[in-house]
Amino acid sequence: MKKFLETGKIVGTHGINGMVRVQGWCDDSDFLKGFKYVYTDNKGENRLQITSVKPHGNVILMAFKGISTIEQAETLRNKVIFIDRKDVKLPEGRYFISDLIGCTVFDAETEKELGKISDVSQTGANDVWHISKDGKEYLVPAIDEVLISVDIDNEKVIIKPLKGIFEDED
Repeated sequence: MKKFLETGKIVGTHGINGMVRVQGWCDDSDFLKGFKYVYTDNKGENRLQITSVKPHGNVILMAFKGISTIEQAETLRNKVIFIDRKDVKLPEGRYFISDLIGCTVFDAETEKELGKISDVSQTGANDVWHISKDGKEYLVPAIDEVLISVDIDNEKVIIKPLKGIFEDED
């Protein structure tokens, strides 16, 4: 599992005092309020100390220690921000998309391998998992009626597929 996880992208500046606009890649902007630091690389070498996080329409406004001018903030534009996995406590039944990608999916009733999770779409109502096998892609809603178990450590997911999704697999 990755130690540093992508959580958003700095898409611009806000005002003249060094604040940036972040396109969040998390369920809720409040999630980022729980962090003291974000990183601008996936190794944790470029750390920014967060001083403020505020939702603002469809973006998140963030301020960082030592970034106090629009010119300094502009240098962060288009940078992906990462969080350290050790700083995160996810509620039960919640997973990082990067941890789901590559998990093998099995049918709960037949124990047949259905494919691997290749992508996750966030639709608003619920996530949709893209399960790929033999060049085909199947879209499965990540809802309680479908999900039986998710074992990230062993990269194994067991589902009860909705009727018709995997019909051409028989």
